[in-house]
Amino acid sequence: MRFEQGPIRPPSEAGSLLLRFTRNCPWNRCTFCPIYKGQPFSRRSLAEITGDIDAAASILDHLSSLSSRMGYGGRLTREVAGAALSDPSLSDQARHVALWALAGKGTVFIQDANSLVLETDVLVKALHHLRERIPGVQRITSYARSSTLSRKTLDELKSIREAGLDRIHIGLESGSDAVLAFVRKGATAAQHIEAGRRVIEAGMTLSEYVMPGLGGKKWWREHAIETARVLNEVDPHFIRLRSLRIPPHVPLRADVEAGRFVPLTDDETVEEIRLLVENLHPTRSVLTSDHIMNLLPELEGRFPRDKAGMLAVIDRYLSMSEIDRLLYRLGRRGGMLQSLDDLDDPHLRSRLERARRELVAEAGGDIEKVIIELGDRYI
Repeated sequence: MRFEQGPIRPPSEAGSLLLRFTRNCPWNRCTFCPIYKGQPFSRRSLAEITGDIDAAASILDHLSSLSSRMGYGGRLTREVAGAALSDPSLSDQARHVALWALAGKGTVFIQDANSLVLETDVLVKALHHLRERIPGVQRITSYARSSTLSRKTLDELKSIREAGLDRIHIGLESGSDAVLAFVRKGATAAQHIEAGRRVIEAGMTLSEYVMPGLGGKKWWREHAIETARVLNEVDPHFIRLRSLRIPPHVPLRADVEAGRFVPLTDDETVEEIRLLVENLHPTRSVLTSDHIMNLLPELEGRFPRDKAGMLAVIDRYLSMSEIDRLLYRLGRRGGMLQSLDDLDDPHLRSRLERARRELVAEAGGDIEKVIIELGDRYI
């Protein structure tokens, strides 16, 4: 059995049953992504995929039998799960399946970066097998690349949807062709638009991931405006922010050290996000900022209804005093603050002011370096 937890899992998919239809990423040259760098890519065979699904089904059958023996009529209660999880012979994969069943959400996430690179008939057969063998599946989600999706016909995507794939996550990152080429994304703005529209037309829910800061100082304005243009043309169901971080092991660091890429500061990134939101005019998209890398987690809402409120959140941060922005960034990067309102807590503020003084003394006055290092821990 080869259920494996991959390096990336969207917060919205927490608690999902994790499956792998491929190994790693077929396009591992993106300069901002450290996850798959140097990792070989391969397609898993249909037999491997269905074997994992059958293994999960066997675990669920075992749990049902255990429940019946314990007098719970086959239902997976906390007592049954507790008995199973306390069994030292249970594998880590089996524990994951048991916890998934106990959660009862019925979500399945197909891992690695581009499962739709599989031949359509293989993917369709695997999805049908998953729906048939695993009871209670309510939603199946996968990552996909726009360059791959643009090569699938609408009929192919519809057959994949009918087989059971409900949601697709695409790493748009940027709508600027200059930025996409610089970071070796492997897709153009036109491909992003074509792929996104086709996913929606096929009947699937679409999440597009955007990376604030990816344009650096050279392209920040173009990055924001062109990304908004692409998103307006696609009108995805979800727009998810994942702000750029450049720790030492990220390939983009070499461009920073060579002077080819100059990163934005936190405040400049917030200004870029404001330009993005200001130029967004989708009719159904929900924007979320659901990751610790993002400075403003409360920046969320539905377009066009909540656009003014989202801009107000950004303007509130930008209007704060320099010391308040510094304390907030320190608290946010250090995991102490979850919203702008938290800075109004006298106890938290006192702790942050004390931490700032101590860190300034330890770092020789370079508090910015400390804040950057704190943020980089989450990559």
